[in-house]
Amino acid sequence: MAAKVYYTSMRTKRGESLLAKLVRLYKRAGFEEIISPGDLVAIKVHFGEKGNTAYIRPQFIRQVVEQVKLAGGKPFLTDANTLYRGSRANAVDHLITAIENGFDYAVVGAPLIIADGLTGHDYIKVPVNLKHFQEVKIGAAAVHADAFIAVSHFKGHEATGFGGTIKNIGMGLGSRSGKQNMHSDLLPRVNREKCIKCGRCIKWCPADAIAFAGEEGTALISETRCIGCGECVTVCPVQAIAINWKTEADMLQEKMVEYTYGVLKDKVGKCGFISFVTSVSPDCDCCGWSDAPLVADLGILASKDPVALDQACVDLVNQAPVNRISVLGDKQVEDKFRALYPKVDWSVQLRYGEEIGLGTRQYELIEV
Repeated sequence: MAAKVYYTSMRTKRGESLLAKLVRLYKRAGFEEIISPGDLVAIKVHFGEKGNTAYIRPQFIRQVVEQVKLAGGKPFLTDANTLYRGSRANAVDHLITAIENGFDYAVVGAPLIIADGLTGHDYIKVPVNLKHFQEVKIGAAAVHADAFIAVSHFKGHEATGFGGTIKNIGMGLGSRSGKQNMHSDLLPRVNREKCIKCGRCIKWCPADAIAFAGEEGTALISETRCIGCGECVTVCPVQAIAINWKTEADMLQEKMVEYTYGVLKDKVGKCGFISFVTSVSPDCDCCGWSDAPLVADLGILASKDPVALDQACVDLVNQAPVNRISVLGDKQVEDKFRALYPKVDWSVQLRYGEEIGLGTRQYELIEV
């Protein structure tokens, strides 16, 4: 059966702002039903890397916050720390970046909580028993929340073709070591020239797979004991333990879907998803820049089905004329994301999401 996806265009008129249209979309999608009085409500957003300007404006997020409060919920904005060394790799830098990008309590009306804590170690292992993972490591704040709303910015992504609701949830709320698990199928290795012998990796290794060894007395990872959890990568203060980004695009997408499944599995009937198809940049908001958008701003969509929502967003972008000042130039291509990243089949995440029961690719688009 087709899922319902609600859509509002960017067109406005006197007496009706886009903020008001977002509220109407929220209500029409039935999100008032998912909040009960007293619920702790996680609103998953991407705060934007420092230097990026394509992320969703905080004023829109405030509208969602206000609607949650009206239903008696207790909203908080959340995201998990990044694996790479940017401006959001720990909770202190992450919160500073969020506030500098406008996600201050005075603007959004809700507190900010980094889901996996100060250094990415506050996570819960959620059983999923799927193809790639028996369990996934999800930021604790998202797991403990009673209800969940993901507000996503739809855009391109070099590893997954596009980044939408599934990526915002799965990759976004995986802990730092969870992100390592999604990105890599190889065990980490220590660069002995960089190692400062601080011992943090030894302290945090859950498998006792690291010890000081060799003439230099630097850290050494046992390949027979290592379980590939990525904890050592996340705690090394000098990046002496390399991040292995090597995994096939198809496998990465499937792993990301399994993490999304882990976030949502215990919140049936308590989840809503909103996507902004605006400033559709060719690159992720994790980049410290924002290139010219691929298409004009198309609108805002909402659904209780994350797979249908992502499919609808892809279709809208692919049906729209190319922005000639974008990286695509004068190419009027049918599939903009394949044109950007020809080696990536973005449909894998949608097919696999449908396969494991996360949602359906069949949808009815209802204009609000």
